[in-house]
Order: sequence, then structure tokens, then C-alpha cells
Amino acid sequence: MKVGSDFSGVGAFDQALKRLGINYQTIFACDMDKYARDTFVYNYGEPGYFPMNVYDREIPKESLDIYMTSPPCQSFSLAGKRLGKEDKRGILFFNSHEFIQVNKPRYFIFENVKGLLSDDNGKTFNEWINLLGGKSVNGLPILFPYDGSLNYHLYWKVLNSKDFGVPQNRERVFLIGIRDDEDNHFQFPKAEYLTKKLKDVLEDNVQDKYFLSEKMFSHLINHERSKEFINEDTQNVNTITSNYSKQSSDLQYLKVNSATLKGYESATFGDSISLSHPGSQTRRGRVGNQIAQTIDSSSIQGVVQINPSKESGGKQPYQQNRIYDSNGLIPALMSNLGGDRSHNILYDNKRLNETIQKNDLPNGEVKAIDTYNRKVHDNAPTLSEPHHNTTRLWDGFKIRRLTPRECFRLMDFPDSFTWRVSDSQAYKQAGNSIVVNVLYNILKQLIK
Repeated sequence: MKVGSDFSGVGAFDQALKRLGINYQTIFACDMDKYARDTFVYNYGEPGYFPMNVYDREIPKESLDIYMTSPPCQSFSLAGKRLGKEDKRGILFFNSHEFIQVNKPRYFIFENVKGLLSDDNGKTFNEWINLLGGKSVNGLPILFPYDGSLNYHLYWKVLNSKDFGVPQNRERVFLIGIRDDEDNHFQFPKAEYLTKKLKDVLEDNVQDKYFLSEKMFSHLINHERSKEFINEDTQNVNTITSNYSKQSSDLQYLKVNSATLKGYESATFGDSISLSHPGSQTRRGRVGNQIAQTIDSSSIQGVVQINPSKESGGKQPYQQNRIYDSNGLIPALMSNLGGDRSHNILYDNKRLNETIQKNDLPNGEVKAIDTYNRKVHDNAPTLSEPHHNTTRLWDGFKIRRLTPRECFRLMDFPDSFTWRVSDSQAYKQAGNSIVVNVLYNILKQLIK
């Protein structure tokens, strides 16, 4: 198959074609970002024709099998202040329209932000539909084609990457064009149940530079409701037991500053947090529940992790039946006792567990609390005592920024994909790309 793409970025289209397992020839690719071009060549080799500017790009005379284009979305999104066609970048759509009109590829694929649908009260998207779908739109025939419309059957739909096996909440509108002389019966791929979570794409060993400073951390959790973390009797942070997911208390979460009625959003291990403008009093929608929020060109997004202590060797602990405090102030240790029934043990040398009466423990002594039987154990295992289950120690939550590799994983690029650019450029490239598995599923439906 002969293919070509404008605004090629780092080759999500190529990744999807490779995953499909078909023989294809890249007639041309086009992108003006020198760093994206470097990453493209580094992974796929240089195409025979690799222009920088779509305005200077020659249109091949022989029709392509597939033409892929993703005009810069800034002019049709909130990030571009919704300038639409008044923004010079907005008219790049018409450059792609001209390519299709002249080259007449068998199929074309447009991708853009969901905000395109509401730009200029829907007028911009209607213009796209009228110009691209001269024969039919979503199966409905066009009786009176728009002046300048293409002789294509058009299908469009908003797809979310979380419906295609990728733990990222990323909505994009896809427009599929099928030339009139081709079989024009097309159905978008069906959504799948998401089994993968954000924690499944995280790297095991992450450099310190990706973790938030104490100042930024405090900005995110410094709000009026943070006082709910404190036990009024002991003036210490309430500890979460291993069955925290079944507890009714809202003290099991990190409360993140947000302009909601509560004044915060709840986040726990494996949730994502938007790190943009951490001190803002008007931001909301900061927390993604076990999935990443939309990866953008700056990728200012964090993830909540357990902070492993020095005693645990700095390793990320196994998360089943985990125990930790609400915001990282008090260390807690969990172990499992052997025997017919396992008991979750909470060690605490700073204050008493709320479920145990204060007179159950002599002042100043460090004991273990069996949270199943709610009894005190004098002979519980210690940190240094061998045990068939590894003891684990945490000192609470930490928030760190997603790494470039994690961002590319959230765009469904394989780990064999690599780059030789700075982190800032890698973040930009991931955020400007397309989720590979979404493209793969579209192509699988298109090329049966």
C-alpha cells in the first residue's frame, strides 16, 4: 500500500500500519518541527520525500491508498482561544482538502480535537463535513452536494482512547473518507472494556527529578478542607488500614486543591493529577481516576505513588493490602501473620489507631495492632525479624510527573520506540501525537 501523511509528527500512523502487519510504502511524510523529524527518522528511516512545509509540499500524481492528516488543533481548541479560521493555522484544513481533491486517495483519515465540533457554534465542523463528504455522511446520502465538496463517503465519530485499551481519557474526532468507487460500507470499531490502569504503564525506577518539590506538593493539597486529615485528639494524621477501599471515611485519599463545591478532589495511588497552575483557586478536573488525563504538548501531569522508605530499600512496594497514611506524615508498617487466617498488622509509634481504645496500649510502648481481631500483640514480628511475607514500610504519598516514556506508553507507542531529544521535546512529541491503538482499530476496519 502506498501511504502519505501531513503533520506526520513522530509517526503514530506508521506505528499503526506496522502493527497491522501490512506491506506499505511511505511515499511522503511532512512535518516542520525539526525535533519531531529527527525522532521520525530515528525510528523509521527517512522517507523518499520528506518536505517541511505543507505549503511547499508537492502533491504526488499517483493516487495514494491512504492519506493521513492531522492539521494543528490549536486553532480549533480552547488552547487556541477558538480563533478558528481567523488563526492562520486554521486554514491548514484547506491545504489537506486540496491534496485530496488533486491526489484522490482511496481513503483519507482526519484527526482533530473534540473542540472542533463546537468551534464557532458548530459552523467550522459543518464546513468540514460539507467539503469532505460530497456523497454521503455517516451512511446518509447527500442529495445536494456542497460547492467544492469531495466525491467521498464520509464517516465521523468522537473516539476515546480509554475505550481502546489505553488508560488515558483522550477524546478525538476522527473523519474517515472513502472514495466513491470503493466499497463504502464502514463501521467504526466498537468500544472495549478497559482492563489496564495507569499504574500498569508506570516505570519501576524513576529519577528524583520527576518528583514534585515540597513547595509544589503543598500548593496542591493546601486548602481549607485539609484539616480533615487531622485527628483532633492526637493532632496526628489518620492512618489508613489495609481494607481502606471498604471504609466509608473519606480520609483514605489525598485531597487535591480544586474549585469544586467541596474545595478538593480525592486522589489515591495510581490516580493522575494535573500539575498545571498548582496554586490556582479556579482549576477543577485535576484528578484522573486510575487513568491519565489527556496528554498534551507540555504533559504537565503527575501520578500519585506510594513513597517507599529507606527501610524498604527504596523499592516500590507491592500494593496488595497496602497501608499508608493520608498525606505522608506518619510511617506505617504492614505485615501478614501466618496460620489459617492472615491478619493485617499496623505498627505505629506516634499515636494510637482510632479503632483501638487508648487504654489498650501503655503510653510510650510500641506494639502491633491486629486490625482483624482488634487486639494488641506483644510478639508481633519486627522489621529485622525474618518472615515468610516481606514486611513493607511506607512514609505516605508522593506525587511525581509522568516520565516521557510513560507518556509515550499512554499514546500506545511500544518501548522499542525511542528518541534522542530532550525531555521537553519528548513530552511535546507525545502530546501532539495520536493514540496508536485507536488508529490501528480504525485501519483494521477500513482495510479488511
